[in-house]
Amino acid sequence: MDWSVLALGCALVLTSLGGWWWERTKVQKGARPDRSRRFFAAWLPLLMGVESIGAKVPHLLHAPYSVAMIVAALNFVLIFTVAALAFWMLRERNLRTNG
Repeated sequence: MDWSVLALGCALVLTSLGGWWWERTKVQKGARPDRSRRFFAAWLPLLMGVESIGAKVPHLLHAPYSVAMIVAALNFVLIFTVAALAFWMLRERNLRTNG
């Protein structure tokens, strides 16, 4: 189960690179960049992938307890940062379309 979560995290990071590349090619073709779409296409999978990788790597590498707790604390902060950014981008997107 640990390896599947790690593989999912790697897949999310690769998906974010694909989303970043896709948005970059659209901007080069002359399309207007959409910040909220860029966040959900590139940054959200990257941050979630890093979080899931960080959750399992210390356990798989048999890291000391202190290292595992530091990584867990960083993951905890990252989870709330991602949630706050997602809500902020959704709010900004709704204000832009409704206002």
